[in-house]
Amino acid sequence: MSHTATPLAPSALSGRQIAPARGGIVARVLDLVALRRQRRALADLDAALLKDIGVSPDEARLEAARRLWDVPQGWRT
Repeated sequence: MSHTATPLAPSALSGRQIAPARGGIVARVLDLVALRRQRRALADLDAALLKDIGVSPDEARLEAARRLWDVPQGWRT
């Protein structure tokens, strides 16, 4: 059975929006490192904290399991 998760907004974890990379390869790598860190942090949240941010444990698990290159659609420009 396959599930397609709706990507969580990067701001859901950090309180700030991460702009897509526009400044070359270094900026892109930094964005991907931040995304990886946020997905790891999401995986570490317990059910009560997930409920506080409006994310179900299943949504969090799916988002945290996404591959590094599986980024929000708006970043693919």
